[in-house]
Amino acid sequence: MKQMREQILVIEDDIEISNIIRDYLKREGYGVIVSHDGEAGLNHFRDSAPMLVLIDLMLPKIDGFEVCRQIRTKSEVPIVVVSARQSDIDKIHSLGLGADDYITKPFSPLELVARVKSQLRRYNRYIGKQTEDEVLTFDGLHINLNQRTVEKDGVRLTFTMKEFALLCVLARSPGQVFSKEQLYYQVWKQDDADDIRTVTVHIKNVRRKLGEGSRHPRFIDTVWGIGYKFIGQKHENT
Repeated sequence: MKQMREQILVIEDDIEISNIIRDYLKREGYGVIVSHDGEAGLNHFRDSAPMLVLIDLMLPKIDGFEVCRQIRTKSEVPIVVVSARQSDIDKIHSLGLGADDYITKPFSPLELVARVKSQLRRYNRYIGKQTEDEVLTFDGLHINLNQRTVEKDGVRLTFTMKEFALLCVLARSPGQVFSKEQLYYQVWKQDDADDIRTVTVHIKNVRRKLGEGSRHPRFIDTVWGIGYKFIGQKHENT
């Protein structure tokens, strides 16, 4: 029998589907907690502190969008949406709220398990980095890459993991123009060109949190027809 490893929270109101997901994950040695509505899912999340959340969008009491939003305000654990809703709008909205992956129903349980493993590998690498702090400093902006903190003009800002990763890719290479496809691959590690619109959504969120718009940017500039570049004046740390 495999030793239990990471705990996974499954929020799914369809009992048959939740049982299938639970059984396949348990075969791989994961601990699994199942909730059948959004309210119970949030309670389980607070009580059990899972390493990953699988969530349906059409849930009783509190829908999956709101559950995703609330989880992301408190934690950076991977969120994988598993939903019958196949529209691009639902997918982009979910990713914009902080979901890390989106799987449409009907799905292959083996593919779902593979996606879960991939997200957990990335998250474990992310939380396992305990090296000396690397800080990027610009005019009024300080980005600590290891502590995952951002301060602008002395005020601490809060970003989701994907928003922070996107900001870091740009800020590491000031002046370099990145296409949306390049940013999507570097942050989401996927090549699916149909999903690159989520880059636009995340750039908009990052700009909003930085307190700037696209017309007179202080940090992120739009290169029309290509993508984006970071334009902040970099300072050496002293």
